[in-house]
Amino acid sequence: MWGELIQEVRVAQTGVQILFGFLLTVVFQPRYDTLTHTNQVIYIVTVLLGASATGALIGPVSLHRLVSGRRVKPQAVRWASRMTFVGLVLLLATMTAALLLILRVATHGGLVSWLVVLVVAWYLLCWFVLPLWARRRYTSR
Repeated sequence: MWGELIQEVRVAQTGVQILFGFLLTVVFQPRYDTLTHTNQVIYIVTVLLGASATGALIGPVSLHRLVSGRRVKPQAVRWASRMTFVGLVLLLATMTAALLLILRVATHGGLVSWLVVLVVAWYLLCWFVLPLWARRRYTSR
């Protein structure tokens, strides 16, 4: 289970690190100062969420490195699995906030909220609903 978990984390880690790296550059762009106060707050929240997601998704690697050879693999797998789940939830929140900010800046229409809700619903379906449905449907009792 450890090997599968680490492979899953690698995929999520790459995405969150690229997103977080991009977010770090935004504040240094000249246009940042022209953002409304609300958009700047959304940006700060997005950066904090991205930093938290990065920490949670890198956590399993650090955990493995620090407990390797200590005969605590079952406990390490449980903790790493929890960190990964929290990281995915934080990544969902980061993606939501980033999308909200980008759409608020790129458009001024009333569709922004609806577009964000639709994309978040898609994430929830792909990341949680379908996997939980498959788990329930195909897990033998």
